[in-house]
Amino acid sequence: MSETETKIASYLRLNGGQPLKGEVVVHGAKNSVSKQMVAALLSEETSVLEDVSLVEDVEIVSEMIRAFGGEVEIEDRKVTIKAPELKFPDEATMIALGKKSRIPPLACGPMLARIGRAIIPMPGGCNIGRRPINFHIDALRLLGATITEEECSFHLDAPEGLKGAKIALEYPSVGSTEQVLLSSVLADGVTELSNAAVEPEIIDLIAVLQKMGAIISVDTDRVITIVGVKKLKGYHHVALPDRIEAASWACAAAVTNGRIKVVGARQLDMMTFLNKFRQVGGGFDINSEGITFYREADELKSISLETDVHPGFMTDWQQPFVVMLTQAKGTSVVHETVYEERFGYVEALNTMGAQIQLYNQCLGGKECRYAGTSYLHSASITGPTKLHGAEIKIPDLRAGFSYVVAALAAEGESKLDNFAVLYRGYEDLPEKLKDLGADIVEVG
Repeated sequence: MSETETKIASYLRLNGGQPLKGEVVVHGAKNSVSKQMVAALLSEETSVLEDVSLVEDVEIVSEMIRAFGGEVEIEDRKVTIKAPELKFPDEATMIALGKKSRIPPLACGPMLARIGRAIIPMPGGCNIGRRPINFHIDALRLLGATITEEECSFHLDAPEGLKGAKIALEYPSVGSTEQVLLSSVLADGVTELSNAAVEPEIIDLIAVLQKMGAIISVDTDRVITIVGVKKLKGYHHVALPDRIEAASWACAAAVTNGRIKVVGARQLDMMTFLNKFRQVGGGFDINSEGITFYREADELKSISLETDVHPGFMTDWQQPFVVMLTQAKGTSVVHETVYEERFGYVEALNTMGAQIQLYNQCLGGKECRYAGTSYLHSASITGPTKLHGAEIKIPDLRAGFSYVVAALAAEGESKLDNFAVLYRGYEDLPEKLKDLGADIVEVG
């Protein structure tokens, strides 16, 4: 049994109203670790990744690597990956993995470089809107792959390897940028990627690839240039701390009027969040160990914010932050510009007593790519409102933690069904909540 195979709860019942106080530790970011594990497939040599969060996504990627003929060992938060030889995987296995996670398409680059064939299952992951696989397909086609569409997957061939190309993204998508990086480092020639994503997780992936022998430069105008090399070696790397989990605990501290020290949280990765957190009335202290979050103002204040690609306000920070805004005086406005259906969790919050109205207009900021569409991508949040306990089914990972935060702030008991979804990105969550003083009634 691996270290990620722990007892997974299907529901959580808790009583709100208790201030969370204490210390939690964040480890390697889910959105970084999984891609770095895929990068290990680019080399025949052994790769080692340390300080890994033992979340379900790590197990999913491990299963995928084993399907390719590689080996994965997990011990003491250290993941060791060996893939001296790769094989074409069983299609049914890949389709099943594709329903659990959006990571499998990113294995195309290593597979095409090393065996000349690859498969992309239809994407999975959180239900927050479309994750257009065409971005990946278009990029791989420009790099020279031949692509055949099947009922539940795409088959790709590049018997002579991939070739460098000029690629311009319509939108600085993280997934598309990762795909180009992982596919071009072993391609023949130079690849120029414009309008690329430059999130900390992207830069950390580039750092891993550079350790492996890749030649990659990042310009100030979102242009990434990759000079293909013939061979890559293994790497040894310490994973980037999870800035999404850190921000989630910050919101929980403010909403419950508690004080949480998040060991491992890094100021540099969270500066945009910290600015907004302070504007609302949150406080924080920073030292070499991490960041301590609390409510500094007697009364939280309403604000206007807009999500955006890095260095903007991260879309994955939005959901727990909205819960915090339900406790702020006045009307706040949140404009979501990254995913078109990121407010799917709001209805449940309103049943708990929140006053949140959704709009298809671009409120509180510049017009975004969803202007003129029917997508409800802006929200007004009126507060403060008293939240009350409720029974809620968790739809996806990030919405799930926002419900946890809401339940912590609510009067009475809440039951969160489908709690297992949270194990994809949050390790030992019930135990961490108990350690912080949450009134956990039952975990089942």
